[in-house]
Amino acid sequence: MCTALRWLVLVPFIALTIGGNVMVCLAVWLSRRLRRVANCFVVSLAVTDLLLGLLVLPLSAAVELRGQRWPLGGALCNAYVSLDAMLCTASIVTLLAISADRYLAISAPLSYCRRVTPARAAAALVAIWAWSLAVSFVPIHLGWNTADYSVQHLDWATGAEEEEGRYCHFEWNNNYVLIYAFGLFYLPLLLMCGMYLRIFRVAREQVHRIRAATPSFARRASTSAVAREHKATVTLAAVLGAFVLCWFPYFTYLTYTGVKEETAPPDTLSSVVLWLGYFNSTLNPILYPAFNRDFRRAYAELLRCRGLCDRKTQRGRVPVQKQLTFAKGQTSASQSEESKQGGKL
Repeated sequence: MCTALRWLVLVPFIALTIGGNVMVCLAVWLSRRLRRVANCFVVSLAVTDLLLGLLVLPLSAAVELRGQRWPLGGALCNAYVSLDAMLCTASIVTLLAISADRYLAISAPLSYCRRVTPARAAAALVAIWAWSLAVSFVPIHLGWNTADYSVQHLDWATGAEEEEGRYCHFEWNNNYVLIYAFGLFYLPLLLMCGMYLRIFRVAREQVHRIRAATPSFARRASTSAVAREHKATVTLAAVLGAFVLCWFPYFTYLTYTGVKEETAPPDTLSSVVLWLGYFNSTLNPILYPAFNRDFRRAYAELLRCRGLCDRKTQRGRVPVQKQLTFAKGQTSASQSEESKQGGKL
């Protein structure tokens, strides 16, 4: 009964994660209002969550359903753990890049387009993924994270999951877990919170400045662009808040268990905090339409299949005005021909 209940929870969980993040990518691609340089980072975050749903969550669910036993050998276990760490790191660094982008958009809106160009955004995304790949795969495959500095699980054979103590998880020594947790989570988190605090202060100052310097009849046009940037900032701040709520318990648990002398096998608490962190990948596609009207419209078009279907029908269909103009042209031409013939007669 317990296994069946886990199936009922985990399968829809993974399906929602994959489907929701596919919708985010399609929404940005189809909606003209969402095709902005800033949303490149939103798409990168969605791709991170999508890869988590496709590559990591099915294996994590299989391990959960098999009682934490890993049947695929040590090499694949290390690849699975490294991929999980890479996608988590990519999410954190992408959120940091989003915070920096919002800070530039709010604090210096006139020079934002000159500073944040598509080429620079693409270079930032390449740097984010390269950094995430390096800090996740290199330490594990060189043995920097274990107590004796040997590569973890390297002696495991495929199908030997019945042996005692063979749990596929991220091993660590005391120094490494502190560097990993503070360098890749707590420090970026402090930077992001500081930037968003500064963003909201600057935004409040901008609103007061515009109200004081702009006449009432022209105030609406002056504040529309600022209001749009503020709404985008609120949306992304909500995404940051959800990330903190979901992943803070995991990294706190990781730090607490890492400073202990012995590493305990996975238990219920470790599974709960891990899947709470995974839940963030399911929550992000829900937050975008909840706080952003442009995403709501794009989602509505996707759910009605209008985004793709209308494009196909418009390619093979002449607009009504062109049809009427063409018909009127044909009618007038035929009338002129008849009048000419009548004159000849």
